[in-house]
Amino acid sequence: MPPALLKVLAGLGLNEPFPIQAATLPNSLAGRDVLGRGRTGSGKTLAFGLALLVRTSGQRAQSRRPLALILVPTRELAQQVTDALTPYAQALKLRLATVVGGMSISRQAHALRNSAEVVIATPGRLRDLIERGDCRLDQVGITVLDEADQMADMGFMPQITHLLDQVRPDGQRMLFSATLDRNVDLLVRRYLSDPVVHSVDPSAGAVTTMEHHVLHIQGADKQATTVEIAARDGRVIMFLDTKHAVDRLTEQLLNSGVRAAALHGGKSQPQRTRTLAQFKSGHVTALVATNVAARGIHVDNLDLVVNVDPPSDHKDYLHRGGRTARAGESGSVVTLVLPNQRRDMTRLMADAGIVPQTSEVRSGEAELRRITGAQAPSGIPVTITAPVVSRRSGRNGRRFR
Repeated sequence: MPPALLKVLAGLGLNEPFPIQAATLPNSLAGRDVLGRGRTGSGKTLAFGLALLVRTSGQRAQSRRPLALILVPTRELAQQVTDALTPYAQALKLRLATVVGGMSISRQAHALRNSAEVVIATPGRLRDLIERGDCRLDQVGITVLDEADQMADMGFMPQITHLLDQVRPDGQRMLFSATLDRNVDLLVRRYLSDPVVHSVDPSAGAVTTMEHHVLHIQGADKQATTVEIAARDGRVIMFLDTKHAVDRLTEQLLNSGVRAAALHGGKSQPQRTRTLAQFKSGHVTALVATNVAARGIHVDNLDLVVNVDPPSDHKDYLHRGGRTARAGESGSVVTLVLPNQRRDMTRLMADAGIVPQTSEVRSGEAELRRITGAQAPSGIPVTITAPVVSRRSGRNGRRFR
């Protein structure tokens, strides 16, 4: 690593690489194609990011023609990668541009016209900018696909292949994924040349610092159980299947006295960014989300994730659960299961390679309290106020739901 980067790493207290970083960096710094399998939260961002920045340093991009590209599936993950790499990019005098949907396309086009060495993008928005003539990929010498399995699951495969066909054919490619199924395997065979393969963690689900609980509940008791868990001391992320269900539960929690906020694809990007910031600061203690938020959220010291609605497959389970027990911290994943969901849940856990602790629970019981920290809510409705900085009047409170 260049001295400038080592100085930044040391200043952030990062003196020892995580396993995936130690495994991949020697090869990625040497320019080899890399296929890395590591669960979410294992340190993949710096594993590919540091190598990409070091190998790009000293070069200057022309207008609209970046030199390196990082493709990610969601806006949240794009922002997280940008935030993680910014101090290192600044140390190497490299310019980053983040290109995602839901934000001003003209501002992103302006950043590309002003020349950015590294572009962090979601596939759809990048394709839009290319079609507008605001970006060309023919100078991209290093391409990273992060969370490749989710991009494939979200239907991005045609866009990804279209983009990869435009980067320099002699360039370096790095692909990171928690799972390597058929779609990802297709990308590997088509675009990676003699890749070095590094698999960190024996199983995507086998995080030793994570506890898995399946709580068998009755339908009539589901709402009360959910509210009591949300009212615990400390933060919690709760996952549900639909935007409508997320909004409904958020309203119920606010009315019960729980500081809750909703996160889903129907929210604008500024709303989503603000909600995440409030959750990280503790202003919001219960984050109610759909799968769109299951990747790209990194919150330190989050020790509980609750599947209010069980996920539909084991990959969703692993990525929801990956919001806790990150980077060696401990945490629990709790799934609420109704009688008619038990068989599907047993099969899902087997597919994920997880043997959960199973309990029958009811709201108000000591066992629920022991596992989740559940407690009775205050019952006093709350409204979450967002601090807003006003140019004229300084800070004031603005109410929003």
